[in-house]
Amino acid sequence: MQKHLLPWTHTIFGDDEWTFQQDGAPGHKAYAVQDFLRRNCPDFISVDPHWQNPIGEWPPNSSDLNPLDYCIWGILKEKACSKPHPNVESLKKAWKEISLKTLIKAVDDFPKRLKACIDANGGHFE
Repeated sequence: MQKHLLPWTHTIFGDDEWTFQQDGAPGHKAYAVQDFLRRNCPDFISVDPHWQNPIGEWPPNSSDLNPLDYCIWGILKEKACSKPHPNVESLKKAWKEISLKTLIKAVDDFPKRLKACIDANGGHFE
């Protein structure tokens, strides 16, 4: 994150505020990772590091809020699994076939999904 995330965010956002959002994947929950993000990100949505330590802000069962989870991975899976790929470069082409318009729509759906999550008190929603 120090080597790639922070330089990238500086290039993209400059001095503008931005928020780091992650999901509850085990590697993201590590105290060291969350401490790093708190120290280095202007805004950070934390996750519960353990079910017995519910200190996070991110709803524990809401992958529905991450654009990659609620939209992009399904599209990529459909493209990537439609044919065999002889190498990684061939598989990367499947990612490049996802249009910018599709990516923008997925991100633009975020406020609606956030509201649905709030209405469901952080639980599952359709």
